[in-house]
Amino acid sequence: MHGFEFGMGFGWIIPLILIFWLFYLIGNTREKEESAQDILDKKYANGEINEEEYKRRKANLKH
Repeated sequence: MHGFEFGMGFGWIIPLILIFWLFYLIGNTREKEESAQDILDKKYANGEINEEEYKRRKANLKH
């Protein structure tokens, strides 16, 4: 019977670990928002805008 008592005393640990694990997974699956600078950098890197446009928009972001 001592094993049964041990299991009942610590039986709350497994559900608690599962709950924390679930919150961890939910927190990591959320998409991280990109900043305006990140989006601008990607557009320039992909060739969607030229250097002049990139510099102009970058200057506007700093204001």
